[in-house]
Amino acid sequence: MMKYEELMSEIEQRIEDGRLRGGQKLPSIREASAVYGCSKSTVLRAYAELERRHLLYSVPQSGYFAVQLKQEEAPAQPETLDFSSVSPDPDLFPYLDFQHCINKAIDRYRSYLFTYGTSQGLPSLLSVLSKHLASYQVFAPSDRLAITSGVQQALSILSIMPFPSGKRTVLVEQPTYQLFLELLQLHGVPVAGIARSDRGIDLDELESLFKTGDIKFFYTIPRFQNPLGTSYDTRTKKAIAELAERYGVYVVEDDYLADLETDPKSDPIYAYGSSRVVYVKSYSKMLFPGLRVGVAVLPPELRKTFGLHKRFSDIDSSMLSQAALELYIQSGMFARRKRKISATYRGRLQRLNRALDACCDAPDVSYPRVEAGTHTHLVLPDSYRLPALVDRLARRKIVVKGGDACFLPGFAKRSFLQLSVTRVEESGIDAGIAAVFEEIRRMNRT
Repeated sequence: MMKYEELMSEIEQRIEDGRLRGGQKLPSIREASAVYGCSKSTVLRAYAELERRHLLYSVPQSGYFAVQLKQEEAPAQPETLDFSSVSPDPDLFPYLDFQHCINKAIDRYRSYLFTYGTSQGLPSLLSVLSKHLASYQVFAPSDRLAITSGVQQALSILSIMPFPSGKRTVLVEQPTYQLFLELLQLHGVPVAGIARSDRGIDLDELESLFKTGDIKFFYTIPRFQNPLGTSYDTRTKKAIAELAERYGVYVVEDDYLADLETDPKSDPIYAYGSSRVVYVKSYSKMLFPGLRVGVAVLPPELRKTFGLHKRFSDIDSSMLSQAALELYIQSGMFARRKRKISATYRGRLQRLNRALDACCDAPDVSYPRVEAGTHTHLVLPDSYRLPALVDRLARRKIVVKGGDACFLPGFAKRSFLQLSVTRVEESGIDAGIAAVFEEIRRMNRT
């Protein structure tokens, strides 16, 4: 065994038996060289190899730190299978790693943290995000970015602020994100809908609405749509960008699950027409919902008005959260956590697809095959007694929900069950889906 391998084994053993805890700093290269009686290059090789194995992580100008191998066990929960929640799985959150970034942020940015910042965001984070977004095919200089307190704040500001066209109506997919519908209703914003299904939307209808309607912007979730889970194909995304440019309509693209994309050829609408697209993205799905950091990429003519509304909304977003996110991205921890979470959800979705294939024997029930993201849905006949099915499953400790709340009042609703895997362990998926179809068959018989 070579010297660097001996050093790796020693460090691995210390991590496994708890002598080296998650988030704890390792000796510097120089210190470790003296302690273990080897060259600095040997220590550096051992540390680098352990980092590739995701046992250590490095923070520029700070050193190497141990990665937490497992989370503390949570209190026992009732044996409920929850297919209804789209909230991230708390067991996948990098608590100790991010705690380190918080502590480091306090030390590095103390001059920012105890004063008011700018409504646009922490300047150094804006620079980091400008480079980071390029990996999503979103190319924009930092002066076109605005940090928000989650995507929800960005959507709220965009809904109430005036646009250069003077138009007021927001066009939404049907169904769409429930909280956004509630937000529009709260602010009294005029709203119109366009049907979206597994096959996408009717582009001719979209063109007609863009051409004749009083459309301020079109709110869309092209990737892993909430609540359907499906995505637009490239042709549809290019067509939406072209229609927006032709008729002077803005598109607000909510790419909240961009980090879970597995197709390298899948680009956002922004990549096909950035001049008319407001791109918004959340970092909560890869970190913590409570982090409340989102980013909006704005066309130049919207920046000033958006900035004014942002300033009077909350002066600035949490500078501590912004500084910690910057360090988390720069250290490489974000990329590693992204791979882990994406692989976990992908494994659960594959299990869900297999379970649906095995159990779906009802001729009037269908589902789209979703290979990435966090959720899909079961399409049921419109005449189906959906509340009764939800209630029967609840009595069996299986939580599901329909999509009625995701439609505008008066818009033709479709009957479906949303199926999310974020809060269901892979081992429970088969039994849960089998129970869903047992109840469907039982209700069909009666």
